[in-house]
Amino acid sequence: MDGYNCVFNPLFRSKENRLTMGLPNASGDLSTEVEVDAFRRLFPLRFYEKHLLESIRPDARPLGRARETTIALGAVASANGSALAKIGSTTMLAAIKMEVMTPSLETPDEGCIAIDFHMPPICSPIVRPGRPAEAAPVVAKQLSDTILSSGMINLKELSLVSGKAAWMAYLDIYCLDADGALFDTALLSAVAAFSHLEIPVVSLNDDGKIVLSEEQGLSDREPVNKERRKINLSSIPFSLTCVLHKNYILADPTAEEESIMDTIVTVVLDSSSQLVSLHKPGGTVLAYTSAIQDCIALTRQRVKELQKILEEAISGMEVD
Repeated sequence: MDGYNCVFNPLFRSKENRLTMGLPNASGDLSTEVEVDAFRRLFPLRFYEKHLLESIRPDARPLGRARETTIALGAVASANGSALAKIGSTTMLAAIKMEVMTPSLETPDEGCIAIDFHMPPICSPIVRPGRPAEAAPVVAKQLSDTILSSGMINLKELSLVSGKAAWMAYLDIYCLDADGALFDTALLSAVAAFSHLEIPVVSLNDDGKIVLSEEQGLSDREPVNKERRKINLSSIPFSLTCVLHKNYILADPTAEEESIMDTIVTVVLDSSSQLVSLHKPGGTVLAYTSAIQDCIALTRQRVKELQKILEEAISGMEVD
């Protein structure tokens, strides 16, 4: 994705343009950032609609372009797998901790994945101390449904001894900065953390239970699994959130855009561009077939970008 060293606002390129766009001015000339900011705060929807007429956004992005995206693997040294993902200013830290558990009677040859999503007060002014963020359980449910239904992880790979021992993967995702597209960034951090995950070595203790060799000081015992290993990932899911406003579709919205244009559509595709899920939590704009098709087309482009970013992060980790 292209980056910008400066933000150019086409709406304020000339006095004539400002007058025809109907923006406020002082003495016929809108020249200060204070006046622009005041108009943006007082009339946010009008401010954005003026930009939409020019097919550009206040941060200089075209309507269909996502923000700059980065992934850093191994962000938490004490975790078995971790990653820090950023889309624009939105920042997520994902960490995975592996524990040995007894599998259920219904699935004796499978392990489990437990997912928790945290939004501490530092991530956004709208999250208050002592009060759970409204978005947190919604994002957590979306993440769990997406990761499990996509088939990215074969739970049988998490089995150690049939009916006796299996892995429980605890995935915790912390939102450090909430500036829109929370689910997209959280999912990307989760996928990256599982890409970085190494299954630890386990051994039998004196009681015949399977435990982590390193934690129990049993490195001299015969291990149940011979060495640390990566987990095989398939059909990796990636997502793109869009906001709909009138006839416009804005990809990867900021928090401000989500608050002003409240109709949101999130499309999840796997690495083969197969549809995993489509989520539209209400909103004032009807999502017609053509709009959904356009959102899916934008997501296909985005999947290619995210795959490349993830592959580069993994390659960089292997070189290090």
